[in-house]
Formats: sequence, C-alpha cells, structure tokens
Amino acid sequence: MKKTLLLCSVLVVGICVATVAAQTNKANLTWTDPNKAVTEDADFSVQGEYGLDKKGQAWAVQVVALGDGQFDAYLLEGGLPGLGWDRKRARIKLSGARRDDITSLTSKDGAVKAVIQKGHIAVRRDGARIADLPRLERKSPTLGAKAPQGAVILFDGTSAEAWMNGRVENALLPNTDITTKEKFSDYKLHLEFRTPYKPYVRGQGRGNSGVYHQGRYETQVLDSFGLDGRMNECGGIYTIAPSRINMCLPPLSWQTYDVDFTAARFDANDKVLEHARITVRLNGVVVHQDQALPNTTTAAPIGKITPAPGPIYIQHHGNPVYYRNIWIVPK
Repeated sequence: MKKTLLLCSVLVVGICVATVAAQTNKANLTWTDPNKAVTEDADFSVQGEYGLDKKGQAWAVQVVALGDGQFDAYLLEGGLPGLGWDRKRARIKLSGARRDDITSLTSKDGAVKAVIQKGHIAVRRDGARIADLPRLERKSPTLGAKAPQGAVILFDGTSAEAWMNGRVENALLPNTDITTKEKFSDYKLHLEFRTPYKPYVRGQGRGNSGVYHQGRYETQVLDSFGLDGRMNECGGIYTIAPSRINMCLPPLSWQTYDVDFTAARFDANDKVLEHARITVRLNGVVVHQDQALPNTTTAAPIGKITPAPGPIYIQHHGNPVYYRNIWIVPK
C-alpha cells in the first residue's frame, strides 16, 4: 500500500510539474510576424475589431485572444473607439471560446450572446439581433507620415545611427534601452510602433515598452487592445494620466504616436514657472490635450526636471516591440 501511495504521489507531482512547464512554455509563445500568426494560431484571425470604419454605428465589438481558443470581447455602444464610443457609453463584456471555426460569446448575465464565423460577428440581446458586423483592420491616418522640412530623422528604416545602442532588424528593435544622441526641448514627434502577439500573457507582459520625452515623461507602449485604457496602458502617461479613450489597435498592427511637447519653463534661478505640457495623438485620435506634466514618470532615466533639454528614450522590457518612421521637428 505504501509503495502504491508513493507511486501515486510521484505521478501527481510529475503531472503538476509537466502542467506548470506547459503553461510556462505557452506564456513564452510570441509572434512578431502577422503572416506567421495567421498560419500558426487560429485565434489570431478571430481577435480584432468588428464594425465599420466610419461614424454613426449603433454597435461595434473588440475581441481579445486569451490563448487556447478562449476570448474576451467588448460590445461598444456607438461604434469603435475614435468612431463613436466613449467612456459615457455602454461597454458590455462577453466571454467565450472557439470550437473549430465558430466562436461563441456570452455576457455574464446571459442577456447578450454573440457568434463569430467567417469574419463576421452576429450579436443578439434578449434574443433580438442588434448587430451583424465584419472584421475590420483599421490603420492610423498618420501611418507612413512623411517628415516635413526641418525635421530631424531619427529612424528611416536604414540606420540606427541617431541612437545609442540602437539596432536594425527590419525595423528598429531595441534589445536594451535606447536613447537618441541628440537632445531636445520643444518639439513635434512622429513615431510608429508594433507590439507582439502574446495571447497567453496578461497585463504588462504583453509587449511592454515606452517612449520617454526628454527622458523624463513616458507615453506607454503596450498591447492593451480592448482594455480599460488606464495610465499604465497604451496611450497613458505613466503615473500621471490615463488616456481619454483607449485607441490601442490589435497586436501586430502598426500604430502611431504623434506628440506635441512643450518643455517646462523656469525663472532665472531655475525654479519651475510652468510645467511641461503634452498633446498626444494615438492612431490619429487625441488621447491627451495639453496635459500638464508636474513630475517625471516612474523609471525615467532623467529623474529631475531642469532647464536642460533631454533625449527621446525608448524603454526595453524584454519584449520584441518594433519601431519605425521616427522623426522630430524642434520648435
């Protein structure tokens, strides 16, 4: 009997260790190429936005992949973010799973049900159909924006010469924190980024990075598609302000930051007279309007606010976040 119990214990421990190892391996699954994600993970073609790329819609849906055929979805009253939905409108969470080519989702109270099949989602509320929407792949209106006259080119796809520790791998791929060699005061910045597809990871593990202005103030980079839009999510100014609206697109989409930055102003004794201010457009939509920056943000490489100009600093958190088409216009 003792031998039998010991054998059972060993088997249980072995199964537990194998389960933990399998979960760890899945957590490490990362796609950086959308073409590979499409062919290697069926969930990738289900996740994303469902609606029309125009205003005036009654409803739209954002679907977030959670791995192993599991999904969360958010039914948005008024259309997709930037096209009608805002924080004052209804946002109903649904959850469910994919079986073969059909994905079924249900709200917690069971009143709302949705089915995704062949690139469409059909939504019913209390049995009545309220939406039948196609899957949509939106692009930022400033994607590929050309640098104007007088701009400083920080990355054009060919060389990382403007950066300390920068390297090129199809695009700019930080494998450590990278910093511009040049420093800036007031400016307009355009930057494009792409977060990886990591369906088994949650929160800050999904493509965490960040763009620090003057090395002091961070605009967060993260795959926070479909989430609340908090200050530590994409579009947020870390520890200072959440975005007005979560304009993060699905992972492996090229996205844009367009930033108008005004440095702090000082008196003759270097005392701050006016805080730095920032206007941020994420994927073409204003998510911060003339936002005051009263303090430096967490993990800023330059922790003090002084009259000295500062660099553009891109944070690396071990995630393969790619950057491209980066230019800045000093004012």
